[in-house]
Amino acid sequence: MRRNIVHSGADALIYEIRQIVALAKQIEAMGVTITWENIGDPIQKGESVPTWMKDIVSGLVSQNKSWAYTATQGDETTRKFLASKVNERGGAQITSEDILFFNGLGDAVAKIFGFMRREARILGPSPAYSTLSSAEAAHSGYEHLTYELNPDNDWMPDLEDIENKVKYNDSIAGILLINPDNPTGAVYPKEVMREIVKICEKYDIILICDETYAHVNYSEWGSIHLSEVIGDKVCGFALRSISKEFPWPGARCGWLEVFNRKNDSTFERYIKSLLDAKMLEVCSTTLPQLSIPLVYSHPEFLNHLKFRNQKFKKRAEKATNILTGIPGVKVIQPKGAFYLTVLFEDGALKPHMTLPIDNTKVRDFVSPLMEKAALDRRFVLHLLASAGICVVPLSSFCCNRNGFRVTLLEEDETKFEWIYKTLAENIRKYLAS
Repeated sequence: MRRNIVHSGADALIYEIRQIVALAKQIEAMGVTITWENIGDPIQKGESVPTWMKDIVSGLVSQNKSWAYTATQGDETTRKFLASKVNERGGAQITSEDILFFNGLGDAVAKIFGFMRREARILGPSPAYSTLSSAEAAHSGYEHLTYELNPDNDWMPDLEDIENKVKYNDSIAGILLINPDNPTGAVYPKEVMREIVKICEKYDIILICDETYAHVNYSEWGSIHLSEVIGDKVCGFALRSISKEFPWPGARCGWLEVFNRKNDSTFERYIKSLLDAKMLEVCSTTLPQLSIPLVYSHPEFLNHLKFRNQKFKKRAEKATNILTGIPGVKVIQPKGAFYLTVLFEDGALKPHMTLPIDNTKVRDFVSPLMEKAALDRRFVLHLLASAGICVVPLSSFCCNRNGFRVTLLEEDETKFEWIYKTLAENIRKYLAS
């Protein structure tokens, strides 16, 4: 072509969580039974949506208004309801005008970075959730800027690392938190979040918090929302969704809760640009938006959240117990979300290590893929080819540590135990090879 039409950040658009599926499907076609532990979809892993929730959605489908466009910013009744829920927490106060709906948080993230000035950078965690890190890198055309989550401190953010990077890089316009965290399952207490708010105030930058798993939280201190700690000076927003807490991932329904937008004219103009971008699309999907006030206010909803949190806590404990004590491996018990990160200690992985792959076709298929693969990806490929368990290498989460992420979603207790015992067995085999 006479003009190069490829965006400078195109190579940053990598989503290993789903890309590894293509490899696994090919291996599956060669005769290996695959256990899918790569993606956080509770429904695909066997969770049943409560009948009362289905009844709410069924009732809405029978109403003509659920088939129509809704307001560009989101259904007004739902936005008023959500604003009141935020204000009940007693922190930053908002109105319905501070709520903006998107077709899932993937759509929101694309807009957040797509309409941000290219020179403005957002500092995010490492390990990082791929949708966020890839979008930030693609928007800037450079590698994603990260701060360290410390596995020796329950995967807490390294506050000194954050401040140093903000202080000495004036291109950083904001800090990103994921709380509860994906992929580590860490949950940040109020004190940690307040320290990050202080850094944002000191350097006049925004604070963004991905709260996708805000109510999938089984920590001792419970959910701490951004609105509770951000105060009245720092500008920022929380990313919220129904995909993991209803759960309804196929609804593609997420929203922003914007705080202190009037404090800074530049931030206010930026938020308006997100709304302007939504106007070009008319609106986000109506049906799931209409369901939110009805589901959240249903008498069974809090019990529903409590039951799920107890379930994931029990699984996190069981999985951690199975994997703890393996030489060369570090596992920090998750406190939220539904993932567990297995971390290989420095130097534990070697390029010669292997697992037995009995299927000749599979062995011939994966062998070339391992030649230039990162050390943890080599393990993941061996695990997939040998045991049929599909996990995601930690190096694909914008991280220079070796490990992998696995889910806590398997509903069949016997199979759940098999998955983790098989993981433990294969880790030991691989490290001893």
